[in-house]
Amino acid sequence: MSKRYEFELNNSTEPSVRYVLTVSELTREIKELLEKQFLGLWVEGEISNLRVPPSGHVYFTLKDETSQIRGVLFRMQARTLRFVPEDGLNVICRGRVNLYEKRGEYQLIVEAMEPKGIGALQLAFLQLKEKLEKEGLFDPLRKKPIPLLPRKIGIVTSPTGAAIRDMLHIIHRRFDNAQVLLYPSRVQGEGASLEIAEGIQYLSQQTDVDVIIVGRGGGSLEDLWAFNEEVLARAIHDSRVPIISAVGHETDYTISDFVADLRAPTPSAAAELVVRDKREIQRNLSHLVTRLESQILQILDETQTHLSHLRRMLGDPRKRLEDHLLRLDELESRLQTLMSWLLHQKSETSHHLGRILSLRSPMERIEKLRWLTSQKRERLEQNLRHALEMQTEKIKGVFGKLGSLSPLAILQRGYSITRKLPSLLILRSATEILEGEKVEIRLHRGRLICGVAKTEVS
Repeated sequence: MSKRYEFELNNSTEPSVRYVLTVSELTREIKELLEKQFLGLWVEGEISNLRVPPSGHVYFTLKDETSQIRGVLFRMQARTLRFVPEDGLNVICRGRVNLYEKRGEYQLIVEAMEPKGIGALQLAFLQLKEKLEKEGLFDPLRKKPIPLLPRKIGIVTSPTGAAIRDMLHIIHRRFDNAQVLLYPSRVQGEGASLEIAEGIQYLSQQTDVDVIIVGRGGGSLEDLWAFNEEVLARAIHDSRVPIISAVGHETDYTISDFVADLRAPTPSAAAELVVRDKREIQRNLSHLVTRLESQILQILDETQTHLSHLRRMLGDPRKRLEDHLLRLDELESRLQTLMSWLLHQKSETSHHLGRILSLRSPMERIEKLRWLTSQKRERLEQNLRHALEMQTEKIKGVFGKLGSLSPLAILQRGYSITRKLPSLLILRSATEILEGEKVEIRLHRGRLICGVAKTEVS
């Protein structure tokens, strides 16, 4: 590390030496001290502000009641987690302290993480169960019925385990000619869930099995973990063939049990559920045949008795036919009589209505209306003539008055009308015209065009 030395004089005039660090140099020294001092730490806290960018690294804040520290879980370590980190989860982290030089912030580089108070596998189980339940993979309505008597049974399990031996023994004991198709698969360890899922897909799509058993014997939660993987749960859900899940003991529950169409508490119980006892089936069939024969005989006897009763009630059908023919003739005769009476009644009613109509003939009313119309027309014509005569006399009187008031009558008595040319205004005073202008003088007969030589006003 490079140091920058500076010298200064104190009161005693003796120089003192000091060295100055840059920010980067100080940060680097702190980083070295922190990373050497705090290795392999276990830190407990609550996750908050969790985010996962496209790089796959997990960034979060680890906090308690009074303090907090930034944390990072790199992608490679995050892939090894059995559960999904989320905000609000209390965890215990193993890691080391690191100082990010660019921002001068220290953070915890997490190498391992486990939930506090509950195992990682148990938490992963609960998280996946909640996720798949929300998607509807556990819905009872989508579960397929198990066939009553499957012709061929598919089994996905370990070929060397005790579970397959128990299942084969029970199946052949209960139904010795049942066909079994085994798909060998690992049932624990890394990659076991993928092999089981491949076995389900193969049996469902490439064979003619009627039902599939998926299972293994008991074990710890880690031993049974292959049956809690999401890839196996979705393979069970997508199978076209009904699936029985038979994992572990009666108290063991896995995700496969919830998704499967039927859960068996053990592999042996699955073998008993998938096929019924052949001898029991034969006994039931024999009992059903006996009951069927008895019921058929009883039905035949009741039918024979009923038929005999009907035969006695029916008697000879020819006699019944003759009775019906006689009854038909009688009804036909009564119908004819009734129709004749009805026709006579209708005829009488028609004649009566005709007489009433003749008395109320519209022609008589039309003639009366014609006479009244003629009388009113004559009176109207007389009134019109009288009114015209009176109006004519009034007009003559008005014409006489108009004639006496007409200017032409005044002209006839020697008067004349003088109008100025060319405006034709009637002159009433000599002041309305000048000397030299022309005037028109209207006489009783004819008119005069004159020039004004002189005007005098009196």
